[in-house]
Amino acid sequence: MVDAGGGEDAGVFELATTPVIPAVTGTCPDFHAGDTVTMTPAGVAPRDVRVWVGENADTMDGPLVFYWHGAGGSPTEAMQVLGAERMAEIQAAGGMVVGMIHDPAAGDFPWYLTTGTEENDLLVADEVVACAVEQVGIDVTHIHSIGFSAGALHNSQMAIRRASYLASVVVYSGGLIARRRVPTDAPDARFAALLFHGGASDVVLTNFEDATETYRETLERAGHFAVVCDHGRGHTIPPEAGLSSAWRFLMDHPYASYPSPYASGLPEGFYDACVGPG
Repeated sequence: MVDAGGGEDAGVFELATTPVIPAVTGTCPDFHAGDTVTMTPAGVAPRDVRVWVGENADTMDGPLVFYWHGAGGSPTEAMQVLGAERMAEIQAAGGMVVGMIHDPAAGDFPWYLTTGTEENDLLVADEVVACAVEQVGIDVTHIHSIGFSAGALHNSQMAIRRASYLASVVVYSGGLIARRRVPTDAPDARFAALLFHGGASDVVLTNFEDATETYRETLERAGHFAVVCDHGRGHTIPPEAGLSSAWRFLMDHPYASYPSPYASGLPEGFYDACVGPG
């Protein structure tokens, strides 16, 4: 692996055009079996995940969207963050929403990468992707990840560490809390990130405005595309205008969307708290 902050010029590489899907390492569950299924990836203890998937997944390949909650949160927050209409849209397209369930052994925060470096949660996510492809089929160019707070700090790391298959991400009050180097599994890949923070009052143990800017600088230095949105509401999820634009951003950025369709400016009607590069 190489680090995301090494200042590599995008022109050095022949950039990736197709995602690299992980291999199944355990026994895949029946994703239709219920709200919660158990993943059994090699190298970590079995882990439950909350899934939303419809019958169309058997005949259609839609997006797969991860959601990582904050400290004290719940995977069912995915329903509020995406909203009923978008949840239904994903399932109608044959896609899947996965609300990750944390491992109590992770420590003070729900996810290992919130403050640490262990990739246990990512191994579970890898298995979800691999099994989703094998069991029901997904659109592998539309694998996305969303996180809030501690989940957003994790999500910021995941985007870099799993650039091999993540197309684009949305980060709600996350970023990098230190200018530490983050390894990537795909130095030839470029992803897009929509980064929200709540302004100067977005502070819970860390300053998320600063963490967001640190992350943006890191991403842009490595050749990724980032848009920052200051919704000014402190440490919270933005209003519906921000949520709907976030979904639009993900759908407009499938895997290998470089240059970004937003490179010359944000589209008309996009959430007005967002500012593109330059």
